[in-house]
Amino acid sequence: MATEKLSKEAVESKLADRSGWTVENGKLHRELQFADFNEAWGFMNRVALYAEQMGHHPEWFNVYRTVRIDLATHDAGGITDLDFALAAKIDALVG
Repeated sequence: MATEKLSKEAVESKLADRSGWTVENGKLHRELQFADFNEAWGFMNRVALYAEQMGHHPEWFNVYRTVRIDLATHDAGGITDLDFALAAKIDALVG
């Protein structure tokens, strides 16, 4: 999978397929709400398995039922196809 930084235009184009995602501070960003802490933590565990398989790990923050996710490829200095691939897997988990 390509890990070259995407142009602003390419990011905007790919965002059209990723409902709920925005770009904040040069990273793909999404905030999710769950029923409770256990559901949020379970979601994070499932994402962690994908992230480990991909060798690509999110920046995230969790408080009670809220999970905030930021995706960027640090080696490339921005958003890459790898970030969108992980975003797609996250989207599949939240349905």
